[in-house]
Amino acid sequence: MIEIIFEGFITILFILGLFFFLVGSVGLIRLPDAITRLHATTKADTLGAGFILLAFILREGVSLLSLKLILIIVFVWITNPTGAHLIGKIAHDKKEDVT
Repeated sequence: MIEIIFEGFITILFILGLFFFLVGSVGLIRLPDAITRLHATTKADTLGAGFILLAFILREGVSLLSLKLILIIVFVWITNPTGAHLIGKIAHDKKEDVT
């Protein structure tokens, strides 16, 4: 019984991750300028990757692979907002749409 609940929780994390990736993709297509597109994709992709990698960690259990996945999550959480900030700053300084 507990295994079924645990697998259900992992499945929910995967679905949430896929949902946020889908929302980020729709935001990239539908939003009008570079800054808003950047905001939508950065927030959604960071959260989506976090949910999917967390599901992988829970599915794997305590192991070296889980530690590597945690390091990937930390790396994504640091680099996505930093990269988006730099791209947004360049777009703002140039006063043009970066597509």
